[in-house]
Amino acid sequence: MAGRRARLAEEVGDGVLLVPSATTKSIEGDYPQDSDFRQDNNFLYLTGLEVPDSWLVLIAAGGQVRAEILFIPEREPAEEMWTGPKPSFQEASKLSGIVDVRAISDFEETAVESLKQDTGVKAIYAPLNPHSRHDPHIQTLLFEGQAEVLDLEPAFARLRQVKDDFEIEMLRRAIEITDGAHLAALRTARPGMYEYELEAVIEYNFRRGGAERVGFPSIVGAGPNSVVLHYDKSRRRMEEGDLVVMDIGAEYSYYSADVTRTIPVSGAFSARQREIYDLVLGAHEAALAAVKPGNTLMDVERAARVYLQEHGAGKCGAKSCNDQFPHGVSHWLGMDVHDVGDYSVKLQPGMVLTVEPGIYLADEGIGVRVEDDVLVTETGYELLSNAPRDPDEIEALMAEAATVSRR
Repeated sequence: MAGRRARLAEEVGDGVLLVPSATTKSIEGDYPQDSDFRQDNNFLYLTGLEVPDSWLVLIAAGGQVRAEILFIPEREPAEEMWTGPKPSFQEASKLSGIVDVRAISDFEETAVESLKQDTGVKAIYAPLNPHSRHDPHIQTLLFEGQAEVLDLEPAFARLRQVKDDFEIEMLRRAIEITDGAHLAALRTARPGMYEYELEAVIEYNFRRGGAERVGFPSIVGAGPNSVVLHYDKSRRRMEEGDLVVMDIGAEYSYYSADVTRTIPVSGAFSARQREIYDLVLGAHEAALAAVKPGNTLMDVERAARVYLQEHGAGKCGAKSCNDQFPHGVSHWLGMDVHDVGDYSVKLQPGMVLTVEPGIYLADEGIGVRVEDDVLVTETGYELLSNAPRDPDEIEALMAEAATVSRR
């Protein structure tokens, strides 16, 4: 974590950096279904701590960290009886590598008030995202302070765009869990099941594999729902002849997978479904070939769309196949499923992106998307996700599963 803080100071140069944690959720005051605490990504990235209601203060000068102070809540035994123990100052210091750990009650006076009045501070940096911008402390410095308050989010985006070895290891595990869930769903799917039953199989396997939560709401859309890009209701009964699109991602240690597979509910693609599936898979392979250092996400997108243009004539109805492909082919992946980072930069080793072409024929109820998670390497790419995508393999595995279930 100290190395990440040092790189952030180097990005900024000079100034005081304020990084807030996520805040406590109330099981009674907030929606009980959404009471799980999840740390702010930037705060976790710099400290490794899941402590809520905290602040990190870094002082940078000449591109180096000159001081770092961590403000966290003091332990309250009566509260911990309900919520479990929180780290002591000593434990937080050991975990984060920050020596100076103080009570959060000192933050307003020690940091905010002094910064508000100090005319010698060149600049204050804070993440000015929609959530943190409205924090009362940041509002005070924005409107009452003497120094200019600048957005720290771009610096975080530059740092987080290239993953270190630990981050890649966490992504591998999240993706491995997600691959396993896809395989379990493929072996379970059958006509007559409801989408929510298949979703339950997927998310059971997430938790069984050690994932803390889903990286995003699972998309399990069959038949007419397969053409809805972010369908998440999962209420329809799956019927013979349906395709089902499963766009899912486990989150492991704050890193999210994002893998999509499309399978035939009955166990075999129709000729028409296979035609569209093969077209999408060809675009997927063309896009993968464009993933290499020096290219951009636009180059990856272009490769997929050129393939569809050259091989899709007359296959997608009255419109071109590119017209039936309304979303981008790639996004960054990391602590967020749509992770931070400039989409125009050239690819370099350590970046992780998705490759996800799709075709959606609403009139026919045929939606196909194939999505994989890809690590940029020195010479090209490494495919991190390996759930079955070959249509022959999918059909063979589903036939095998059906045979076993009849015994």
